[in-house]
Amino acid sequence: MSSAQQDALRERIEAELADPLRAMGIDVEGVEITPAGKRRVLRVAVDQDGGVTLDDVAAATREVERVLDASDVMGEHPYTLEVTSRGVDRPLTLPRHWRRNVDRLVRVVLTDGTTVTGRVVSSVDAPDGTVTLDVAGAHHEVGYADVDKALVQIEFNRKTEET
Repeated sequence: MSSAQQDALRERIEAELADPLRAMGIDVEGVEITPAGKRRVLRVAVDQDGGVTLDDVAAATREVERVLDASDVMGEHPYTLEVTSRGVDRPLTLPRHWRRNVDRLVRVVLTDGTTVTGRVVSSVDAPDGTVTLDVAGAHHEVGYADVDKALVQIEFNRKTEET
């Protein structure tokens, strides 16, 4: 399967799943198809406000199976389905990603090449919106259009006001 065919299939699967999962309050964050011998592995990453639990992933898996069984999108070839949470290693690319990571530490590479690391204070949930970061106690507003790449930083033993 060519790269263009792979991309078209991935987009078609995402389109098939978007509305049924959205009705459950769950967003499709990514679809990946990889060959695995005579089978394919279909990975669907999902997320929702407040994060997804194991029960949410199980419910999403049942819905994805239902939708794919009713569709011809996967064709006749056997596949293995994996539904997972979005994970913290995925870049923040959409306004909802910023909203869902309020109070998390992020490292942002701006389009001018500079890097800013700060805690997400708030975000505007619109494509032309902004995110406010707390950088060493000062608030910095960054437009989504000015972000080249942004990743949540893993924090161990974070000091909070309560501790």
